[in-house]
Amino acid sequence: MRALDRKMLRDLSRIWAQTLAIALVLGCGVMVLVGAQATQATLVQTQTAYYERHRFANIFSGATRLPGDVVQAASLIDGVAQAEGRISFQAVLDIDGMSEPATARILSLPPAGPGLNLPLVRLGRLPDPDRADEVALAEPFAEIHGLTPGSSFRGILNGQLQELTVTGWVLSPEFIYTMPPGAMMPDERRYGLIWMNEAAAAAALDMNAAVNDIALRLTRDGDERAVIAALDQLLDPYGGTGAYGRDRQLSHAFLEGELSQLAAMAAFIPPIFLIVAAFLVDMVLGRLIALERSQIGLLKALGYARREIAGHYLKLAVLIGVIGVLIGWIFGWWIAHAMIGLYGDFFRFPFIIRDWGTQALVISAALGMATAVLGGFRAVWASLQLPPAEAMQPPAPPVLRAGSPTGC
Repeated sequence: MRALDRKMLRDLSRIWAQTLAIALVLGCGVMVLVGAQATQATLVQTQTAYYERHRFANIFSGATRLPGDVVQAASLIDGVAQAEGRISFQAVLDIDGMSEPATARILSLPPAGPGLNLPLVRLGRLPDPDRADEVALAEPFAEIHGLTPGSSFRGILNGQLQELTVTGWVLSPEFIYTMPPGAMMPDERRYGLIWMNEAAAAAALDMNAAVNDIALRLTRDGDERAVIAALDQLLDPYGGTGAYGRDRQLSHAFLEGELSQLAAMAAFIPPIFLIVAAFLVDMVLGRLIALERSQIGLLKALGYARREIAGHYLKLAVLIGVIGVLIGWIFGWWIAHAMIGLYGDFFRFPFIIRDWGTQALVISAALGMATAVLGGFRAVWASLQLPPAEAMQPPAPPVLRAGSPTGC
């Protein structure tokens, strides 16, 4: 082992507490970067796969009453790959164990099965098209109330009291985040989603051969704004409420908001820790070099080149960076794992496609090492400017002038 390397290890043993403190500060920045980016990448991949596998629509609209031929006409709009109508309305539920009534949104299921926003069966099955009393419930609502397949409850559908039988629990990409009308937060105990046969929903709302809700899926090159304008024009005579894209679809908008917060966390919080870490590296190396001023002069006198002396101190900074990056990686993975689990449970993703943040690891390593090296560069550069004879002498005392805090 070279003499300078042995000296570096001795220096490290002398300032191990400062080294660990700086590494922890640096590691906090790396941890936040890795944790936030890995979580965001995982949620984005999961969201994309969930939407694609279950054909989440791109455009939505409501109306008072739409004949079937209007839905067919909507599918012929330029840029539309698929159009599907359904019946949707609010209902009041009488659930055992609740002192106040619950509410739910009723969604109809076509006889041949839905083509868009496909419900994912988690337990049991979808309702039998020939049974008007069978319904499927959103998993969170059914789980809270213990409404397993075979259970029954009563609901008031458009003023008519009906006995409904549960056939299964489902999830839908359209309702990753579900809020009651007029509420600010989800309420899975008092508000649920119910999928029932189209014939039963039509009979309850007197919507024979008609629907009041429509969803469109665009082609790859479809122009969303043009399709929305065309759909609004088509639905206007039928009481259209205004078409909108995914950006205004409640569930998608809230999920995108969470993803934006993770991106902001990864962009704005790590630089704070990295700047503090760079300042600490500069301060610690500056004090170390000041204490070893005579040793630096002696090394120069013995023939050590400037680059060797600079490399010796920069190695110490690099070692601090390596320790900090490793600490940040370990705790960043741990935080990402915990956050992904929380988001998966809160949004009820049926599956998780994990991304362990390879890009985040590379970026965090580069930023961490750059922070350590740049933090120590100023102190190292100052040591290189001293001639050997001057370096072996104590530093000159500061010049005091009248008006200075310590002057006279």
